[in-house]
Amino acid sequence: MVRKWYQKMAAMACMMFCLVAAGVLLAPNTAFAKKITRDSQAESMARKKVKGGTVVEIDKDYEKGNLVYEVKLMKGTREYDLTYRASNGKLIQYGWEEHKLNRSTKKKIISRDKCEKLAKKQVRGAAVTSLRLKYDDGISQYKVKMKKGNKKYELDFHARTGKLIGYEWEETLKPKNSNNGYIGVEKAKQIALKEVPGATVVKAEFDRDDGKAVYEIELVKDIYEYDIEIDAATGEILEFEQDIMDDYSA
Repeated sequence: MVRKWYQKMAAMACMMFCLVAAGVLLAPNTAFAKKITRDSQAESMARKKVKGGTVVEIDKDYEKGNLVYEVKLMKGTREYDLTYRASNGKLIQYGWEEHKLNRSTKKKIISRDKCEKLAKKQVRGAAVTSLRLKYDDGISQYKVKMKKGNKKYELDFHARTGKLIGYEWEETLKPKNSNNGYIGVEKAKQIALKEVPGATVVKAEFDRDDGKAVYEIELVKDIYEYDIEIDAATGEILEFEQDIMDDYSA
């Protein structure tokens, strides 16, 4: 009886040792599996996030020097956009847009206060940083920008029904190797301001466009907004766009 008990305990100890050893051996592989190296991995993750969605496009790009996978899906009348950081497989951007919109309603436009309350219900604890009424895609819309922690949100509401028709959040990324051999963001600002004297810089960041290191500078002056893309290595202006600000074009 005693011998059987010892044999049983020895067998259990051996099993536990094998399980622990297996865990030690497998742990590094499990961690590595989170890294995205193929389109198929990003597609699989996106399908799990948007169950029943159909993947229509997958792209690789750089955001602030970070390699990312961008996945576009369709499900019903909604189009989804998801972005994953390649280094660890983390979802850093998620959003959807409703394509079937009610354009025939005769209801009055809801107030800005009501729209702000609707937005705060969607993202509890977030601070509203911008709220604008625009005419877009054939209807009047409220576009609300919010911030909570390290995430930025953008919500679109049908201005006459109050229905949420677009939603997006994006995690703020830290620049990676943003100034290694490059002109630097301050120099890029100076180049942009030389093109638009008297303008105010509202955004300046390092990024990659089709693998090319660039600085993206946004400026405003009078009723115009400007988007300037500058080669991070040479300071050459690659793109220059001028548009009337939304508040004046509605």
